[in-house]
Amino acid sequence: MVGFLIKRKLYPIDCYFMKPSQLLLFVHIAVAVLLLCTLGNAWIAPNFFGSLNLLSLGFPYLVIVYFLLTLVWVIKRKKIAIAFAFGLLLFYNPIRRWVNFSPKTESLKSIRDIKVLTFNVKYGDFGWDKVKKYITDQDADIILVQEKDTNRAIRKDMIKYPSVILKTKHKIVRQEKLIEESARGNSFYADVDINGQIIRVVNVYLEPFRLHKSMLKFEGLAKQGGKIANLISHMTPTFKAHEEQIRKIRKVIDFSPYPVILAGDFNSVPNSYEYYNLGKDLQDAFLTVGNGASTSFHDYKVPLRIDYIFTSKSIIPISYKVDHSVKLSDHYPVIAEFQLN
Repeated sequence: MVGFLIKRKLYPIDCYFMKPSQLLLFVHIAVAVLLLCTLGNAWIAPNFFGSLNLLSLGFPYLVIVYFLLTLVWVIKRKKIAIAFAFGLLLFYNPIRRWVNFSPKTESLKSIRDIKVLTFNVKYGDFGWDKVKKYITDQDADIILVQEKDTNRAIRKDMIKYPSVILKTKHKIVRQEKLIEESARGNSFYADVDINGQIIRVVNVYLEPFRLHKSMLKFEGLAKQGGKIANLISHMTPTFKAHEEQIRKIRKVIDFSPYPVILAGDFNSVPNSYEYYNLGKDLQDAFLTVGNGASTSFHDYKVPLRIDYIFTSKSIIPISYKVDHSVKLSDHYPVIAEFQLN
C-alpha cells in the first residue's frame, strides 16, 4: 500500500488544490491509519495514552468508511483497490468481535456441562419481577448479575457485593472481592465445584462511565462549551481507572490453579485495552460459536458490545447468544453453554 502514497508532503492548504482521486486516497489512508491505531490498544495502556482507547468506540464506523472507500476504487477500476482490499484482511478478527458467523454446533448441546448467564439488570429499573422470572426461566448453572441492589435479603447460595452477585446450583469453595468500591464498579471471583471439577468464576463489572445522553448530542455538547474535548476528558479518567482494576483481575486469572470463566460488564468495546488485556490467553466464546451481531448495550442507539464471556481453552464453548428478544434493562442478557474438558 505504501507504494501508492502521495510522494510529496501534503499541507492543509494543499487539500483545496488536490484532485478528487488524490483527496480520496488521502482520506482512505487516514482511515487506515486510525484503524491500525486501534490495534495498539493491545499494548498501549490508558495511563500512557488514554485517548487511544477512544478509537475503539469508533471502530465499526471506521471499518464501514474504509469498506465503502474501497468499493469506490473498485468501481473506478483502480489497481489500488487490491491493496486496500488486502489491507481489510488485517482487521478480520477485530471485525468478528462485533459481527460473527460460526459453524453450527447443535449436535453438541446434548452433552452440555454448564450454562452461563451474565446480565446487567440496571437495578431492576425495567421491572425487577420480570427480570427475576427471565433469569429463573433460563435455568443456568452459573448466573452473574451486575448493577443489582444487594442490600435486600437474598438466599445463601448467592455471593453478593454492593452491586454484583453470583448465583449457582453448585458448591462455592471460596470467594474473594477484587474491586471493593461500589461507586467504581465491583468485581470478585469464586471457585465453584461443578460435579467434582473446580472452576474459577470471575464476575467483572468495571467502573462505569456515567454518561448522560445529552453529552452525546450536539446540543448537549454545546451547553458544555461545544467541545468534544469535554466528552474525552470525562471518559479518559475512567479508562485509566480500568487499567488498575484489570491488574487486580488479571492476578487471580494468571495465578489460578483452575480453569477460568471470566464474564460480565466490561464497560468497554472490542478492540479496547480492556478487551485485549482481560481476554489475554482466554477465548472469547462469541468468536468461537457466536452468530450475528454481538451488540449487548442498546440505550444509546449505537452498536456497543460491552458484555462478554471468556473462558480458559479447556472449557469448550458450544453455544453463545445475546438475547436481543428481551428489553428488561439497557443491556441484553448474554448466555453461553460449555463442555468441560
